[in-house]
Amino acid sequence: MRTLIVHNPHAGFGTDSIYEFERALLRDGDECVMRILSNDPSKDAERLSDAESFDLVVVSGGDGTVSRTLYTLRGRNVATCVFPSGTANLLAANIGNATEPTALAAACLKGQSFSADLGEMRWTDIDGNQHLEGFALMAGTGFDAQLMHDARPTKQLLGEAAYFAAVLNNLKPDVYHLTVTVDGEVHEHEGISCLVANTAMMQGDIEIVPDCNMDDGLLDVIVLETTETAQLLLPMLAGIVDPKGKDVKRPSIVTYRGKHISVKSDRPMKLEVDGDVSTGEVMGWEADVLPSCCRVITDAMSRYA
Repeated sequence: MRTLIVHNPHAGFGTDSIYEFERALLRDGDECVMRILSNDPSKDAERLSDAESFDLVVVSGGDGTVSRTLYTLRGRNVATCVFPSGTANLLAANIGNATEPTALAAACLKGQSFSADLGEMRWTDIDGNQHLEGFALMAGTGFDAQLMHDARPTKQLLGEAAYFAAVLNNLKPDVYHLTVTVDGEVHEHEGISCLVANTAMMQGDIEIVPDCNMDDGLLDVIVLETTETAQLLLPMLAGIVDPKGKDVKRPSIVTYRGKHISVKSDRPMKLEVDGDVSTGEVMGWEADVLPSCCRVITDAMSRYA
């Protein structure tokens, strides 16, 4: 078996568990190539130009690294293993594989996979620059992007605690008038944030949106209709009581589901894509689903097995 490992050594706390995975994966006669990703995401695609010549691609890094890699591999029918070595590793948690390196190696050797959707987001910043990026988890504007921005300086030191510290610094977030169009149907909202999700399970296995799956050919829109951070305590409590969201409604959270999403705001907002904050601010964005465009390795623990 020929394996390509692309590894971001700057992700998370700099764990070396990817090497334990490599030792568990390889058998006599196998070939394994490891390529180290740079701090410049624009150069990462070059390291995947020959991905089809390998039996397996393993991407090791945080959610931003993994999402960019899956987007680069979209439509190329390359079996891909998501190896969690970032801070939050939410995408790996949403896939649901066992996280131990030896268990992930066993899943790769077995070779079971599922066809995953991705999202694609387009926007023009207030300076007139156009952007196009893919996402595997979620992207959004407003409060969540502000949290990602404020957590960035301390994320490598504090880990997930950096996000909680950012919340304390944003107790009175900006409120926006949002025009949300889902497959041609227009909705008006006042809220602090609007996100679009391909899959939406957060820390603690709490699903923001019930039945938001990576293989349904749809995206979920999430609008936070609050004016203060404290008002998010009720939906968080509802998530703790009912993590799957089947029985207890999420207060102050409005959701829609569709294939094409357009969002416009009455004033500029910060924007993040899978945790990476874009430079500049935006007045709006559009998102589309890219159905069944990636082959992702699963094991028996995964909801997609």
